[in-house]
Amino acid sequence: MTADVTFLIVTFKSGESIHRCVDLIPKKYSILVIENSADNFFKSDLEKKYNNVKCILAGENAGFGKASNIGLNLVKSKYAFLINPDTLLTSNTIEQLIHYSQEINDFALLSPVMVDEEDKNYRIYKKKLLPINKSDYLEVDFIKGFAMFFNMSKFKSIGFFDEKIFLYFEEDDLCRRVRNLNQKIYVIFSSKITHAGGQSHNKEFNEEMDHSRHWHHMWSYYYYNKKHFTFLYALLITFDKVISYSLRVFFYTLIFNKNKKKYKQRLSGLLNSYIGKSSWYRPKV
Repeated sequence: MTADVTFLIVTFKSGESIHRCVDLIPKKYSILVIENSADNFFKSDLEKKYNNVKCILAGENAGFGKASNIGLNLVKSKYAFLINPDTLLTSNTIEQLIHYSQEINDFALLSPVMVDEEDKNYRIYKKKLLPINKSDYLEVDFIKGFAMFFNMSKFKSIGFFDEKIFLYFEEDDLCRRVRNLNQKIYVIFSSKITHAGGQSHNKEFNEEMDHSRHWHHMWSYYYYNKKHFTFLYALLITFDKVISYSLRVFFYTLIFNKNKKKYKQRLSGLLNSYIGKSSWYRPKV
C-alpha cells in the first residue's frame, strides 16, 4: 500500500451498483464492504471477484450509521474513506485526498467535490456553491455523507455515527459534533467524485425504498433538531408539516391519489419521532 487508507462501503440490495463502484478503486487499496443483510451470496460473489475486498454481513438492515460504525471500528489504517456504492471515483479522487491529508495535519474530515460524470458542472455543496476549478481547499462546517475521508485518530474522542439515526442527518450530526470539539473539516477542490444519488439499491426496489426515505427523513429531521437545539425549536419547525401532511393525506384519500402514501409516511415518521419511538421503519424488500 502506498498510503494507509481503507475504503469503506455500506451496501443494501446494491448488486447493480457495487461492482461499478469497486472497479474504479485502485487495487492497491483495501476495501471493507458492510452489507446490511445476511446475504452470503453477495458476500461470496464480491470476495471471489476482488482480492482486495472483505465483506462483513451485518445480519440485518441496521441502517447507514450503525453499519458504517461496524466498518469504522474494524479499520486499522490511519485513514478511512467512506463512500456510497453509487459513487464513482475519478482519476484524482483518492490521490488528491491523500496529498492534502499530508499537507493539512489538523483535519478530522476531508471531502471531495461532487461533479457530474462529464466532470463539467459545479454543484451545491451543503448550501455552499463550490467551484470545481480551484486547486486548493476550503474549511467548511458540514460535508455530505456519500464521501467522507476520516482521520481516524481524531475520532477516539469524537466517536462515530449516532446509531439511533437509521437514515438521514447522520452526517450532519457527526459534522456538528466534530465542529463542537473545534476539529476541522475541509473540502478538497482538486479531488472530484460523481454521485448518482438514491441509486445505491437495485431499481426494482425503488418504490419501497422511497417509502422508507420519506419516513426516515422526517423522523431524523425532528430528532436531529431536538438533539442539537431544543425540544421547543424542533417542534416549532415541524408542527406546520404535521398539519400540511395530515391535510394532504385526507385530500389524497378522497380522490384516490397515490401521493397519499408519501405524505402518510412523512407524517408517520414525524409523529413517531415526536413521541420518542425509535427509527423502527424498515423497507419491505
